[in-house]
Amino acid sequence: MARRGTLLGVLLLALLVGAGGRALWLWLDRPIERVSIRGELHHAGADYLRSRLAPLVRGRTWLSVDLGELRERARDIGWLSEVRIRREWPDALVFELVEQVPVARWNDDRLLNPAGEPFDYAPLAVPDELPMLSGPADSGAEVLAYHDALSALLAPQGLFLRQVRLEARGAWRFQLEGGLWVMLGRNHRDERLARFLAAWERELGETASHIRYIDLRYPNGVAVAWHGQTEPVDDVTSGQG
Repeated sequence: MARRGTLLGVLLLALLVGAGGRALWLWLDRPIERVSIRGELHHAGADYLRSRLAPLVRGRTWLSVDLGELRERARDIGWLSEVRIRREWPDALVFELVEQVPVARWNDDRLLNPAGEPFDYAPLAVPDELPMLSGPADSGAEVLAYHDALSALLAPQGLFLRQVRLEARGAWRFQLEGGLWVMLGRNHRDERLARFLAAWERELGETASHIRYIDLRYPNGVAVAWHGQTEPVDDVTSGQG
């Protein structure tokens, strides 16, 4: 009889603990009332980010919300490269945000980060003075790397890039500040660039404002199209015929 009473007491205690635990959970698991944003933000302001984060936490409760799932959804916000979330007593979430660093425009409607990964920027404004890059899907890192290599090669000559484009079939072209286009094509890019720089130093640099584009897709020469003409009519040879 005593044993039965002991078991009954243990069972009642367990029920009371369980009921108390549930009551405590329900008391703690209250609706999320505050969202705090922390991080060094230069482009995406706190008001913009709150407007994007608010729908993600609407209707969620403090203990039940899945922070991992919430983090993945928050990372879909275009300007965020990394998101960390923690709970803050009694009803708040703290978002620690790492902002994307834009280094170039990409295909007119996106931006590239330093790893060459595209991200959406709308509805925020595009930072000034970013170079314009374009290419097929998944070529952002390749185009950005070539832009950087070209910049390092051309800058000592006082030439600065405005655009670099990789066409779908693999041909390259770039535009200098001032609007002049240079057609590189697909093959022998280093040789063609050396030919371009030699011709530029020899005579083309002095007439750059009159040139519409320079075509390097020839075995030995440089074809030049002038403003007001539809076809390249001048051939500046490299001295090899």
